[in-house]
Amino acid sequence: MLNDHLQITAIQVMNSLSLDEKGNITYASDAFILTEGYFFQVWSQDWQLLLYSEGAADLPADNHSYQTTFNQAFFETVKNDGVRYRVSVNPLKIYGNENGWLRVGRTISEIRSQQLCFWIISGFFFLFSVVIAGIASWFSISYVLKPLTDISQIVHQITTTDDFSKRIPIRSQSNDIIDELILTFNKTLDRLEGLINMERRFMAYVSHELRTPLTVIKGNVGLMRIMNTVDQESLNSIETEVDRLTRLVTDLLLIEQTEMGDSKLLKEPVEIDDLLMEVFKELQVLSSGRQDIQITNIEPATVRGVRDRLKQVLLNLGSNAINYSPEGGKILLDLQVGSKWVRLGVSDEGIGIPQDELERLFERFFRGKNAYTLPKKNVGFGLGLAIANSIVKNHGGHIEVESVVGQGTTFVIWLPLAISEIPTRPIERVD
Repeated sequence: MLNDHLQITAIQVMNSLSLDEKGNITYASDAFILTEGYFFQVWSQDWQLLLYSEGAADLPADNHSYQTTFNQAFFETVKNDGVRYRVSVNPLKIYGNENGWLRVGRTISEIRSQQLCFWIISGFFFLFSVVIAGIASWFSISYVLKPLTDISQIVHQITTTDDFSKRIPIRSQSNDIIDELILTFNKTLDRLEGLINMERRFMAYVSHELRTPLTVIKGNVGLMRIMNTVDQESLNSIETEVDRLTRLVTDLLLIEQTEMGDSKLLKEPVEIDDLLMEVFKELQVLSSGRQDIQITNIEPATVRGVRDRLKQVLLNLGSNAINYSPEGGKILLDLQVGSKWVRLGVSDEGIGIPQDELERLFERFFRGKNAYTLPKKNVGFGLGLAIANSIVKNHGGHIEVESVVGQGTTFVIWLPLAISEIPTRPIERVD
């Protein structure tokens, strides 16, 4: 860049030079004004200083370095009294005659000082920018990684204390991948806490349910050993408790199968209207005439599923209705068919279910307060509705329940309608 400026200045100075009548070189200072900091010298061919600008008289020329072709210009850097100069050396021709040399130069000490100052300032700002960027990055990374640190701490607390109730706080007014991770992690903790609590309730409940019949069996066996005789009443009691244990184990195995999805069971077309008629007849036998069981509506329909499992759901809901209904109360069954769904309803006029118990109704081992009003032989293990709910879900449906204490309860089963190749036949209404 400086060389270009020197060359341009040399051309402008050369255009301002001329020869007078005596052949001396003159400079028209009014034709061109040198830029501040620049100077020029005119040297003869025998290296006599003929003409120079202000302040340029003391800058010598090394004529030994100019042994070159006269038509070729070049640049050099010289030093005088501790000051460095950048000089453009140009052959001087006026009116076509060779007249000597034109040296145009500029001090570069000031430029170097400015460059040094520039680099110092640039270095300072670079270091300042690096420090500011580092601080900002540290705060940003700390802000971003804080939730991950919280996750690590909470996981450590959970593993050391087995307290699954802890949750990671969500940052306010933020919606990024870290928050999604926190929400997912909290949901996982909710699920895990529920499973742990269910396992604890399961162990406590099974331990209780096993302890009672085992105690009775052991007591009766001990009594017969003391009496050294077989007591028929003790044998009947043992048989009853063994049956109870068998039902508990059967129910536990069944709910495990249903929650695994009954994947090994083959689902086939099931005429749900025929199935409802079978359940209706069996419920009449179970009721022994104590309740008035009716089918209020029934339509031909086919669903795809496991017939025995679906029958078990209807029998479970129907037997519950019998157990919780007063003598002479009505139990209503109905089947309605929509465009895509089959609706099965089981209603009773029993004691009803409190609203605060409806949400937990399908939990394993849950038994409402009203269960303890039943005779001992009719009290189950709290697995029937959980099994029924799992079976219906495995068939792509769901169960709804409505209840009013003192007025009765209605369970509604929704199952997806299947297109069956077997034509359904009209069903006569049965009361």
